[in-house]
Parts: sequence; C-alpha cells; structure tokens
Amino acid sequence: MTSMVSFKNVVKRYTRGKQKVEVLHGIDLEAEAGEFLALMGPSGSGKTTLLNLIGGLDRADQGEVMVAGQRLDRLSGSQLAKWRARHVGFIFQFYNLLPVLSAERNVEVPLLLTNLSRSQRKKNVAAALEVVGLSDRAKHKPAELSGGQQQRVAIARAIVADPTLLVCDEPTGDLDRETAEEILGLLQTLNQQHGKTIIMVTHDSRAADHASRRLYVDKGRLVTADQMRAA
Repeated sequence: MTSMVSFKNVVKRYTRGKQKVEVLHGIDLEAEAGEFLALMGPSGSGKTTLLNLIGGLDRADQGEVMVAGQRLDRLSGSQLAKWRARHVGFIFQFYNLLPVLSAERNVEVPLLLTNLSRSQRKKNVAAALEVVGLSDRAKHKPAELSGGQQQRVAIARAIVADPTLLVCDEPTGDLDRETAEEILGLLQTLNQQHGKTIIMVTHDSRAADHASRRLYVDKGRLVTADQMRAA
C-alpha cells in the first residue's frame, strides 16, 4: 500500500513564558492510504498536536513530515494553506458551523476558495449532503438541526472538496452514545466505501473500535497498548 503519512524523528516545542516545552519527542509514524487510524491517549499527551501536524495546521520544529506525497516541513505558509485546501478535510468536536448560513451554504464554504462555477459548487454540495444523509435538511440553519445533524453537516463540509485525508479531533465528544455510533458508522462508510484515509483523535475506546488500527500517544511519544497499561 501507499504511505499517506510518514513522520521521521518529529519534534514539536511550544514556548510557555520563557521556557521551551517539548510536546512531541522524536515521533516516527507511518499510516497507509485508505487506513482508518485512531490516535488515543490521556489529555495532554500530545495527540491533538500530532493531529495538527498531520493536517498541516501546525509545523514541526524538527524532523521530516510527509503527508499525501508532500514534505510539509519544506512548504511556505501560503504553500501549506493551498496544500491543506486541496488535501485535508477537518472534523472537530464542536461543529464550527456559521449560524446565519443554511446547511448547504455551510457545506459550500470550502468551495468558495476554488475556481469551480456556481453550478458545479451546487452539484458538489448536493452530493456531499446526500452522502451524509441530509439532503432534506439543506435549507435548514444549524439552530434548526440536532447535534448529530450538525456534525453530519460538518462532515459534508469536510468532504465536499474531495480531500485526500480526513482528520478528526474527538468528532463524537459532544454527542450522546447513539448519535455518536451513527457518526462513527458514517466515518466507516467514508473509509470503506469512498476510500478516504481517516486519522481520528479520541479518548473513547468504543469510538476507536470503529478504526482499523489504534496508536497510543503518552507524554509526547508513541507507545504500545501494553506500555499504556503499565504506565
């Protein structure tokens, strides 16, 4: 299989006051195209920082970051922004929908950065809403939708530009169990039937059961399940 994500000796530091705090310590990571990978670990372990590096939202301070065939650590800020728009769909715990816009207009937002015609944008939006089962809610605003429906709109927005990779940060963290299972089933469908590579951060073992593989992050390092249990 083709490698989608390849990290070699990746280090990330943040400045807190006058101190440099190392959050990720020499991470080596490989994820294949078409994989559904769950990143697990306690709060503050570095898993969201790792996800942000994969999605090009942040930069490594050291090491090689290769995602979707591109060395992200060699891109300028503008190049990285263009790469993100083309390759990555983001799904977060909180849906980040614009309250004044309808579902279809929220989904359309990423396409406004492209050269697609209005009619083509409309077709793409309709297709994305159909995939997530919300064609009949296209004209509704977020306040008129349930939490699960809002997350489906957010997923439609993430896939509307046909990204290479979906990065998900606690995508079911704000949902009840039944609704969470529906959203996780939708992510599985996107992975298995639509071929999307998915990297998901979660603290929920039941959510991670939907992934094809788990990795554990603890104190800024990738560890095995046995090491996590022994910690």
